[in-house]
Amino acid sequence: VILTRSKIVRELIRMNRLYYGDNLDVLRRHVDDESVDLVYLDPPFNSNASYNVLFAERDGTQAAAQIKAFEDTWRWDQGAARAYEGVVEAGGQASQVMQAFRTFLGENDMLAYLAMMAPRLIELRRVLKPTGSIYLHCDDTASHYLKLLLDAVFSPRNFRAAIVWKRTTAHNDARRTFGDVVDVILYYVRTDSATFNRQFGAYDQTYLDSKYRHLDTAGRRYRLSDLRSPHPRPNLTYDYKGHKPHPNGWAVSLDKMKELDRAGRLEFPRTQGGRIQLRRYLDERAGMPVSNVWDDIRPINAMAQERLGYPTQKPEALLERIIQASSNEGDSVLDPFCGCGTTIAAAQKLNRRWIGIDITNLAITLIRGRLADTFEGRAVYEVIGEPVSLPDAAQLAHDDPYQLRRARTAA
Repeated sequence: VILTRSKIVRELIRMNRLYYGDNLDVLRRHVDDESVDLVYLDPPFNSNASYNVLFAERDGTQAAAQIKAFEDTWRWDQGAARAYEGVVEAGGQASQVMQAFRTFLGENDMLAYLAMMAPRLIELRRVLKPTGSIYLHCDDTASHYLKLLLDAVFSPRNFRAAIVWKRTTAHNDARRTFGDVVDVILYYVRTDSATFNRQFGAYDQTYLDSKYRHLDTAGRRYRLSDLRSPHPRPNLTYDYKGHKPHPNGWAVSLDKMKELDRAGRLEFPRTQGGRIQLRRYLDERAGMPVSNVWDDIRPINAMAQERLGYPTQKPEALLERIIQASSNEGDSVLDPFCGCGTTIAAAQKLNRRWIGIDITNLAITLIRGRLADTFEGRAVYEVIGEPVSLPDAAQLAHDDPYQLRRARTAA
């Protein structure tokens, strides 16, 4: 079946969606069960940081939605109590862990934060495919509580890693403790069949100088590897060009040994009694397997081209690694706190479908501009949702009255 151009465009729009609204409501109303391959979320941390200075109105007031999204300070109030009761009344492991939090923490700001996160994590598990994964980006203020909450929602057996990302260099103002320079990314899967593509990074120069010390006549760097068998193999015990095998035998057959020799991969001993060794070339290696400590992705510096001035912006390289590790081309990526759209930009670049959700017009405007500047019209998507406050609605009407009209129709 050959699709017409208009049908292709409609299909692309259906794939990529940018929602303007509360992510809990959007998830419940618009995202189907088991429809998403990968979730990355970077929710506001419970760190008492305030970003409101960026979003003040001219008369000194601020849109409630923007305060809610960016103040990054949580209070136990009627809204938090309702969110808590909703999770508790639903029962299950999440209910039990929330009740334990209330017993331990009391009715305070941290419990309010966890009460906000709990129903959203439950919804995110619902929308994940059996092959899906979730990465929750947080700091050490709440990471230990969030891990218990993720254990309750996804099961401890589906925990895969607590990734430590070095987000900055040492703080000179740390006088009475160690400098706080890392974030934590909690990685869980929906089931054991989750997608995972092993990732590789660059080798450390010290490692290269230690292990890949040799150069061949063409200038290729290589290391030497023993060809002896790790356990006795009588059928692989043979002499080769006058060189005796190890008592256990060789690690390869005679035919393979000849093949390696013809390819120039063998290093013959210069002294009597030495062993034949195998050349392993650096340019044939994928790199150093990535561990759960990510110190090779630098934070966004003041002069970086991708810098947008957004207070919690993450580098695209960070999201590219996550997306490449836990999804394939054509898969769907969801970011329910999409902010300035780093996840969306990385997903678009790597040929993934995407869904982004944010509660502020500022974020939606930044993302639309970012996609337009980066992809020059090649990013096809739809904005869905309705402004959640009068200042937001007025701003949206000023920026794009047609978008406001479409948002009202969609709602």
